Amino acid sequence: MIVALLIVHGLLAVALLGAITHQALSVAKAVPIPAGQRNFVTKFRSVSGASYTNAIVILFIVTSIGGALLYPQYRLDIRSTLEDLNLRAANGIFEIKEHLAAIGLGLLPAYWFLWRQSSGAAHLTARKYVTWILAFLVWWNFLVGHILNNIKGFT
Repeated sequence: MIVALLIVHGLLAVALLGAITHQALSVAKAVPIPAGQRNFVTKFRSVSGASYTNAIVILFIVTSIGGALLYPQYRLDIRSTLEDLNLRAANGIFEIKEHLAAIGLGLLPAYWFLWRQSSGAAHLTARKYVTWILAFLVWWNFLVGHILNNIKGFT
């Protein structure tokens, strides 16, 4: 059951990662592109960022709930093994992962509010930075989760 939950958690994390990356790149500084010069990166950045907002909020919450359901088993099996192997850095980055997930959950209302507001200049700047902070949190948590799973995964 734990392995199935871990797989679902990972798939939700990949969906969240894709959505937040698309949105973060869509709010990056716009560079004028000559006609006929559109490539993969410009097409990737040209998505409508606002259309991802609700999906990102829902995916972040559901993925966090999945992580919370996995946490007791991690605490009992994997963390104790990492401590026995004297892998303090691995435990430390997981502690940071937990804190960043909590910060991300706290940031979601501001993120949602900024993406639902009209595009005033003040809101555009705040929207950009909040989106990039959330994207960093998601990328960090995704990479740390996979690194720790590669060190000692659920069996």
